[in-house]
Amino acid sequence: MLKHKWKLLFTLIIAVALLSGCALPGLSGPKEDTITIGAQNTTESMIVSSIVQQMIEHDTKLKTELINNLGSSTVSHNAMISGEVDITPTRYTGTDLTGALGMEPVKNPKKALKIVQQQFAKRFDQTWFPSYGFANSYAFTVRKDLADKNHLKTVSDLKNIAPQLKLGVDSSWLKRKGDGYDGFVKTYGFHFGHTYPMQIGLVYQALKNKKMDVVLAYTTDGRIKAFNLVTLKDNKRFFPPYDCSPVVRNDVLKKHPEIRTVLTKLAGKISTKQMLEMNYEADVKLKEPSVVAKEFLEKHHYFDNKGNPPAENK
Repeated sequence: MLKHKWKLLFTLIIAVALLSGCALPGLSGPKEDTITIGAQNTTESMIVSSIVQQMIEHDTKLKTELINNLGSSTVSHNAMISGEVDITPTRYTGTDLTGALGMEPVKNPKKALKIVQQQFAKRFDQTWFPSYGFANSYAFTVRKDLADKNHLKTVSDLKNIAPQLKLGVDSSWLKRKGDGYDGFVKTYGFHFGHTYPMQIGLVYQALKNKKMDVVLAYTTDGRIKAFNLVTLKDNKRFFPPYDCSPVVRNDVLKKHPEIRTVLTKLAGKISTKQMLEMNYEADVKLKEPSVVAKEFLEKHHYFDNKGNPPAENK
C-alpha cells in the first residue's frame, strides 16, 4: 500500500512539472535554439571557439553554450557523433585524415581538404567548412641569431650545418612512421648531430636557453614570437597540411541554416601569423581567450555590419 502511494505521488510530481514547463533535475534535454560549441583544451581552440560563439550570438538570434577542455580531436569527434556537441570549431586536416578517417597522410593542402570534406559528409553526415586561413603545422625552428649567421630560411638550408646541431623534438615524432624522423631523413637527405626526445611544451624554452639548436615546433605557438624564434619553410613539403576549419553536424545546419552564413564569413580570414599573435596574447600576456577573440573581431570590424562579411584581412 505504501509503495502504491509513493508511485502515485511520483506520477503527480511528473505531471505538475510537465504542466508548469519545469525540468526535473537530471532529466533536462537540450536547450531549444542553443548551439553547443566544443573547444579542445588548447589556447588556440578556446580562442577560435570564442570567435565562433561571439559571431553566432551577434549575427543570429541563437544562444550558445561553450564546452571547454575536450581533451583531443578524438574526444571532439566522438562528442559530435553522439550529438553532445553541434560544432567543433578547430579541426585540422592532417589530424583527422589519419585519426577520424584512418587514411594515409596527404601532402597537398587542397587535396587533403577535399578528402575530409567528402568523407565527413559521407561517413558522419557533417559539413567540413573551408579553412579559416591558418595551419597549425610542425615547423623546424631556430633562434634568430643562428638563422641570421647561417642565412637559414628553409629546412634545406640546415643541411651543411646539421651534423653539428642538437635537435629537440616531440618524443613520439622520432619513432613515427611516414612523417617521423626516418621519413624526414629520406626526404631531406641529412641527419642532425644529436636528437633529444622532449615534451613538445619544453622545446621552446630549451631553444631560447641554447640547450638545443633546432626544435620541432608548432607554427601558431605564441612562444615563437615571445622568444624571437624563426620557423623554417618546409620547402620539400614533408609534413602533411594541418589547415584548420570548423565542422558542423548537418542536422544542425538544416535546422539553423544561418550558422552556415556565419561560418562562411570566416573562411580565409585568419592567417597563420594572426593566429600566432592571438595565441601570444593569451599565453604570454595572459589575456582570457574570450577577450582575445573579441578584440580580433572588433579590430577587423566583424561586428560593424550585421550579416555582411568584413573586408579581406591583410
